Amino acid sequence: MSLNLEYYDWLIVEDGFHPEKNREMESIFSLGNGKMGQRGNFEEAYSGDSLQGSYIAGVYYPDKTRVGWWKNGYPDYFAKVINAINWIGIDILIDGEKLDLAKCEIIDFRRTLNMQEGNLERKFSVKLPNGNIVSVQSIRFLSIVDTSAGAIKYSIKAENFEGEISLIPYLDLDVKNEDANYNEVFWEEEHQEISDETAMILGKTKKLDFRVCSAMHSEIYKNGSQQEIPAENIKKPKYVATTYKVLLKQNEELSLYKYVINNSSLDHPLSDIKKNTSSQLKYVVKKGFEQMLREHKEAWAAKWRESDIKIEGDTAAQQGIRFNIFHLYQTYTGEDERLNIGPKGFTGEKYGGSTYWDTEAYALPFYMSTAGKEVARNLLLYRYRHLGKAIENAEKLGFKNGAALYPMVTMNGEECHNEWEITFEEIHRNGAIAYAIFNYIRHTGDTGYMADFGLEVLIGISRFWSQRISYSGDKQKYVMLGVTGPNEYENNVNNNWYTNTIAVWTLEYTLQNLKSLKKNHPEKYTALIEKLHFNPEKETSRWEDIIQNMYFPWSPEFKVFLQQDGYLDKEDVTVKDLDPDERPLNQHWSWDRILRSPFIKQADVLQGIYFFEDKYDTETIKRHFRFYESRTVHESSLSACVHAILAARINNMNLSYELYLRTSRLDLDDYNREVKEGLHITSMAGTWMTIVEGFGGMRVKNGMLSFYPQIPEKWVSYSFNVRFRGNLLNILVNEHIIITNKTGDKIKVLVFDKAREIEKESGISIHISSMNPAG
Repeated sequence: MSLNLEYYDWLIVEDGFHPEKNREMESIFSLGNGKMGQRGNFEEAYSGDSLQGSYIAGVYYPDKTRVGWWKNGYPDYFAKVINAINWIGIDILIDGEKLDLAKCEIIDFRRTLNMQEGNLERKFSVKLPNGNIVSVQSIRFLSIVDTSAGAIKYSIKAENFEGEISLIPYLDLDVKNEDANYNEVFWEEEHQEISDETAMILGKTKKLDFRVCSAMHSEIYKNGSQQEIPAENIKKPKYVATTYKVLLKQNEELSLYKYVINNSSLDHPLSDIKKNTSSQLKYVVKKGFEQMLREHKEAWAAKWRESDIKIEGDTAAQQGIRFNIFHLYQTYTGEDERLNIGPKGFTGEKYGGSTYWDTEAYALPFYMSTAGKEVARNLLLYRYRHLGKAIENAEKLGFKNGAALYPMVTMNGEECHNEWEITFEEIHRNGAIAYAIFNYIRHTGDTGYMADFGLEVLIGISRFWSQRISYSGDKQKYVMLGVTGPNEYENNVNNNWYTNTIAVWTLEYTLQNLKSLKKNHPEKYTALIEKLHFNPEKETSRWEDIIQNMYFPWSPEFKVFLQQDGYLDKEDVTVKDLDPDERPLNQHWSWDRILRSPFIKQADVLQGIYFFEDKYDTETIKRHFRFYESRTVHESSLSACVHAILAARINNMNLSYELYLRTSRLDLDDYNREVKEGLHITSMAGTWMTIVEGFGGMRVKNGMLSFYPQIPEKWVSYSFNVRFRGNLLNILVNEHIIITNKTGDKIKVLVFDKAREIEKESGISIHISSMNPAG
C-alpha cells in the first residue's frame, strides 16, 4: 500500500483522510521523548480501525509463552511492550452528538508532523449527521525538556450553528494489547482522584508490579480568553474525566489545554510517586503551553544543530533522513543506561522487548557520532550490566564455566524470544555485542572501557563460542552446527559463514586484549582472571586452535564464501526471476517454500564483509556483492543499508542511491507493507550509516577519521556532523569535500588516504574529481 505522502524538507503531511490507511498513519505520526511515546491516534473518539498505543519506557509485561510444545531452555515468557494509559483522550459532544470522524462527512483534513519542532498538528472540518459543521485544530507534543510531560491544545470552532459544546478530557487505564496471549489485561488500578481541574490515576502492572502515575490538568479558553466553567467530574473503574459545557455561537472558538504527567516507578519511589507527579503537573501548568512549546522547540533546534544531515537537490531523500533521525531521537536519548532502543520504539506493539542485536550493529554508530561518547558508552554498559543474565541464559542451554549467550530479545537481560530457531540458533547476536566494544573503542579512543568492563564481556562471549564450536573428524576442521544467520529465511543450517567468521574474530580480539591487559595493567589482569576463574593456558590454547583450524564454506566455482553448507544445492534463480506480485515473500509464500528457496532476507555474508571490510580487497568485495545482492530480497528493514554502503564502496553509486531511498523511506513509502504495526526504528540508524559511511566513505583508520566521499548524481550537496574524540566536525560534500573543525583541538584526518591537519575552528577544502574516488 503506497502512503502517497507529500515531499517536504521538514514536514510529514497527510492531506485528506484515508480511513483504510489510518493504522499506517498512526505509526508515521508517532511522538516520543525517550521516556514515553504515543502513536498518532486522534484525541477525540474514533470508531474506525485504529491501533491505540501509548508506551512508557522500560515498562513491560512477561506474557506467558504460548506454544503447543516445550523444549529445555525455552523462555518462559515473551516481554510485551504494553499499551499504557490513554492520556490524550478528549471526547467532544456537539449538541449531544459525539464527534467521530468515522461517522462524519469530512470536508477537509490535514495531519502534519513537524520534525524540526517536534510536534503533531491536525486541522480538519467535518459535517455531523445533524448538519452542524465544525473546524478543529489540535497540536500536541511530548516535551524533551520536561520528559514526564505531554501537552495538547485542542480548538473547535462552530462554523454554521449555535449550540452546546461538551469537552471531556479524560485518563483511561482500561487498555489492552492487540497481541496479548489469552486476551490478558495487563493493568490494575491502585488509586484515582479528581478535582475540578485535576485528575490522577495510579496503575500497577500485573506480575512485575510496575507503577505508572498519570495526572492531568485542563483549562478552557473561549475566543482566546480563559473561562471559569463549572466542571462535572466523572469517576469509573480505571477512568477519570472532567466535563466542561460551553454555549458556542457561530464563528466562535473554544480551546482546551490539557497537560499530562506520566511517571513510572523506574524513576520514582512508590512512596513519592503521587506527590512527585502532582508537583510536576503544577510546574508545567505554571509554565503554560506556549512556554513549554517554546522550550521544546529550542531543545529540538539544539539536537538538529548537531545531528542534522542536509541534502540539497532531493527533497524525498532529505525528508527520509530527517524522518529517521527524528524518530531515533524520539526513542532514545542515552540519558538512562537502563533503557535501550526497541525495534518499534514507541510506535507499535510488534516484536516486544527493548533490545535486539540491532542496537550494537546499527544504532551504536549513529549515537556514537551524533550524541557523543557518554551516550554510546551507556549502550555498552547496558550489556555489561546484563552479563550475569547472559551467563544464566547460556546455562539454561547447557553451557558452563561462565559462557555468556546474550539474548535475542530482552528487557532485563533474560531471553524472552519465543521462536526456537531464533532463541536457540541465531547466536550471531553475541558477535555483534563483541564487535560493538571494538567499534566504540576504535571511534572514541576510550581504551579504559576495555579494562574496566569490555574484556569481561568478551571473555564470557568467547567461552560461549569455544563450547558451541565442535571439531569435525570428517573435515579435520572446527565447525558450528545448527545455527540461524542474519538471513532468517534460513534456519538450522551448518557453518553459517558470518557466524563462524564473527566467532573467530571475537576469539582473536579477546586474546589480543588479554595480552594487552597483562602487559599494561598486570594488577587488573590478575584481578580479572581471579574474578572469572579464568584458566589462561587451558582456555586460550583451545581458542587459538579454533582460530587456526575453523572451517569456512567456500565456492571455488563462484570464488565466494558460501552463506552456509549446501547453499549451492538450492535452485539457481535470482531476484529478477521473481513475480513482483509475490513480494514480499513472507506475505505470499509458505515458510516451507521460503526455507527451500535461495532468496536472502537480509545481508548475511555481506554483513561480515561490511564489518571486516579491511580484510578484503575491492575485487573480492565486488564479487561477493554481485553474487549476494542478486539473491537478496531486502525483506528485513536491516538489509538495504549494508548493501548501500558496500555498493558505494565498489563505486556503484546508482544502486547505492536506490538502496538509500529504500532504507530512508522504508516506512514513509511502506516498502514492506507492514507500517501499520509500527515503524522500524533501529534500521533508521542504517539510513544515517548509508550517507556517512556509504556516500561519505567515513571509516576509522589508524586512530583517524578517513573519508572517501562520493555524491549521488541527483544531489547538489550534502553535509553531516561527526563527533570524534573531543572534536565536532562538519563535512560538506559537493564538488569538493569541505571539513570544518567546529569544536576541539587541532585534528588530523585522512581524505582519499592522504593525511590532512585541520586547526581549531578552521577547515580544509579538497576538490573531489582531482582525487581517486572509492572503488
